[in-house]
Amino acid sequence: MRRNSLAGIISISFFALFTFTACAQQDHQQNEQILMVSKTIMNSTILLNNQENTIPLLNLDKRNIASVNLGFTNQSVYDSLLYKYAKVTSFSSADYSSSSTLNDLEDDLKYFNTVIITLPSTAVNDSRNINFILNTAKSKQVILSLFGEGRALNVLDGIKSPIIWTAENTPISAAIVPQMIFGGIAITQKLNQSFSPKYTMGTGYTTNTIRLKYTLPEDANVNANNLREIDKIANEAINAKAAPGMVVLVAKDGKVIFNKAYGNHSYDNIRPDRLSDIFDLASLTKTTATTPTIMRLVEQKKLNLDTSIATYIPRARNTPMANIKVREVMLHQAGFTPYIPFHNNIQPGDYSRDSSAAYPTKVADNYFIRKNYFKDVMWPKMLNSPIKTRGTYVYSDISMYVMKEIAEHITETPLDQYVQEKFYKPLGMQTAGFLPRNRFPREQIVPTEQDNYFRKTLLQGYVHDQGAALAGGVSGHAGLFASANDVAIIYQMLLNKGSYGGQQYFTPQTVNMFTTKQSNVSRRGLGFDRWDPDLTKKYPSETASPQTFGHTGYTGTCVWVDPSRGLIYIFLSNRVYPAVTDKLITMKIRGRIQDVINEAIDKAL
Repeated sequence: MRRNSLAGIISISFFALFTFTACAQQDHQQNEQILMVSKTIMNSTILLNNQENTIPLLNLDKRNIASVNLGFTNQSVYDSLLYKYAKVTSFSSADYSSSSTLNDLEDDLKYFNTVIITLPSTAVNDSRNINFILNTAKSKQVILSLFGEGRALNVLDGIKSPIIWTAENTPISAAIVPQMIFGGIAITQKLNQSFSPKYTMGTGYTTNTIRLKYTLPEDANVNANNLREIDKIANEAINAKAAPGMVVLVAKDGKVIFNKAYGNHSYDNIRPDRLSDIFDLASLTKTTATTPTIMRLVEQKKLNLDTSIATYIPRARNTPMANIKVREVMLHQAGFTPYIPFHNNIQPGDYSRDSSAAYPTKVADNYFIRKNYFKDVMWPKMLNSPIKTRGTYVYSDISMYVMKEIAEHITETPLDQYVQEKFYKPLGMQTAGFLPRNRFPREQIVPTEQDNYFRKTLLQGYVHDQGAALAGGVSGHAGLFASANDVAIIYQMLLNKGSYGGQQYFTPQTVNMFTTKQSNVSRRGLGFDRWDPDLTKKYPSETASPQTFGHTGYTGTCVWVDPSRGLIYIFLSNRVYPAVTDKLITMKIRGRIQDVINEAIDKAL
């Protein structure tokens, strides 16, 4: 009885790890027990029929993936892990129970080229299931996950598609197998007995880890008890109304060991924050969209950092910007005006509450700016603003307006399209992008501010930054939205020195050049913010290492990568809701949480 009770607790606890509201926060001892069970399952899970190296899945941008449940009882856990790696649409054979075949289900899969099927061993003798698998595999890439008795493999002898088999049919095995499919967990074992003429002892394929793993702190030698202080700090922030809610993610050595949502979208407590929620990243746009684009162009030798702005932007010729070097722009040493409040100069004829050919650019709900406002008003004002502090470090959003224009001249592609095609889609980032209201339900996007002074409406899915909004929501310095998991993916790629998911996005040399200190007058890298050597500033936190790079965002966001600890720390919030408050900054919430994480890691060394 006690053994069954413990198994139930472990399964429930592991299920909690992948719910939308919280990462499992058990005590250290319980996590150790869960890991023991997990390791046993991983060491007995077998990959068959992988002669074409289908597993782990590559080229996610070319896949339309469906998940099909043929009677598996732990499908909710299984699918929750699939969703962390790629956009997946779920189907269940239970919805087609009135038919003697699954032809209708097969027909509903016509838009998908990759079908991941879950099958309990008790369902292998159902001819509907076997016929469905064989028929689907004729025209699509099928991957079969088999849970239960190994004797079921005898029935599957005629299936040529990859099969991942585990004898365990539990929430834990349901969380492990999807990670093996995407390369979050390596497959290392082969059959230790024979089940059929095809599946004999010694049969099986091994794989490598190529993506993030979702697990417990103890899997990275971190004691979960030492992370509990994060809860206290987060709740302190919410109680002080520094932000209505937030999501914290910690990845260590390629493993997501902490991911928890706190609070609510707003102070009315109607909608809790969830791990899948989409936040306005604000200035994280600079390092998550614009800077990777510049890195790619420099690596391709299409952009020279020591060439002038006028070389790439014809309209910059005969302006104060003309002879400024691109490197100066990336270091915030170009002497640009720090900030131009464009929204303060809006005239009645510049906007309309309805869209039309004359007012096509949506700035917020019921707010449209006139055609070519950026081109005719904003851009000339930036180009002709005086250069006053060249050679010194003065942080300016104008820098990334300029870099966006340079990138688009070279790529001949809008920035939002370029980053989707070159980075986000192949990386498996599902939520990351500009203009999220065009792609996601409003409820999934965290509200940013009740704008009572400019747009006179609630900002939810429209960029908070006024200049980026007037530019149409796509800018080099702001406008990017994403979930914490998506942010973790691209920064894990950077921590991996440019590699992720079996693809090399940058050379290690390019990553090093942009993320390490590149200025003689500031702490900055190229595009990236960094650890401040002035220890009195304790920036980004008191215990951050000199290798730390990343960025912060005005809306209450940050991402910091510490290569010395193998660490990625992400904090997303809407601290400007319902109106701007500095409490998150004055209470040092982000830095204090970072210190808790650093100290927990250091105790394990």
